[in-house]
Amino acid sequence: MTFLIFLLACGAAASTGILFKPGQWYDSLVKPDFTPPNWLFPVAWSIIYLLLAWAGYRLTLIPGSQVVLALWAAQIALNTLWTPVFFGAHHIFAGMVILALLWLVVAAMVVMAMQLDVITGLILFPYLVWLCVAAALNFSILRNNR
Repeated sequence: MTFLIFLLACGAAASTGILFKPGQWYDSLVKPDFTPPNWLFPVAWSIIYLLLAWAGYRLTLIPGSQVVLALWAAQIALNTLWTPVFFGAHHIFAGMVILALLWLVVAAMVVMAMQLDVITGLILFPYLVWLCVAAALNFSILRNNR
């Protein structure tokens, strides 16, 4: 049941991608050569959301994980916010600010999770890697589309 709650939270975050699609505006932006192909985004995010739900569930089983769980809640809120700001409102700079905060929260969450349980930390690590790609992409779009 607890896993389902985390999965539902991830599903809510993922639903913003359905509501606020990249569309013509995003297609018209100047993007860097390292931009992943469009098909990779839903694949990567589906995997990340499943890993996030699993990590959240695992954290509930670990004594002393309250701060990491608070970071989990903060990151899912920031994650949910980015899509409507960037794709919905077309605010590239605000999206970059949200993404920078998200990266910091997730980095702290990964480090703290690793201290509590190495497996949970490793489960979260791909998310941090993907956020590095997303931040580099967002920053490049910001720089090239003033």
